[in-house]
Amino acid sequence: MELAGVDHLFFAEDTDRLLAEIQEFLTGAREAVEPERVLATVLFADIVESTAHAARLGDRRWHHLLDAFYGAVRTELSRFRGHELDTAGDSMFATFDGPARAIRCACAVTDAVRALDLDVRIGLHTGECEVIGAKVGGLVVHIGARIAALARPGEVLVSSTVRDLVAGSGLRFEERGSHALKGVPGDWTLFAVAREPAPAAASLPPTRAG
Repeated sequence: MELAGVDHLFFAEDTDRLLAEIQEFLTGAREAVEPERVLATVLFADIVESTAHAARLGDRRWHHLLDAFYGAVRTELSRFRGHELDTAGDSMFATFDGPARAIRCACAVTDAVRALDLDVRIGLHTGECEVIGAKVGGLVVHIGARIAALARPGEVLVSSTVRDLVAGSGLRFEERGSHALKGVPGDWTLFAVAREPAPAAASLPPTRAG
């Protein structure tokens, strides 16, 4: 068999292909190559009504606001050991090695960007992702993005997988019903992370004059 290349040294070029050909010649079969996969929780955060914000602010101010948004998200990712993978326009894609920390980071992000007068939709899903260089891909990533698109403004929406994995963590959820995710088989039951209401101001006893 003749293989394409510019070097006759077997260790200089495409050794995997060469070894696969030798293995098939000797044994009659090739070893299946299993893609590298990793268990991760994916997080997608999208700014709500970003087009309206951009039209209202103009390009320069909008870009300044986007920089502040990314800075706020990165601060929370650092706190909760998240790994930023991509930004696209007005969204952020990150992964975590634990779903509970991913949820707490998502909640912190919604609070942090509210100080910028922004709301975000955040979606979370956990599963095995295919490692593609320095990034990850596969169905898990698509599911996370679809879940984020269904979240309400200021809401952290998770799959039932995430909800089940964090049982006993003290996190609470509100069911958001069953949904069909575009391009994903089956129906998916989604849950919103229940946020604690802000504590009410303590009432002071009446004072008396004199």
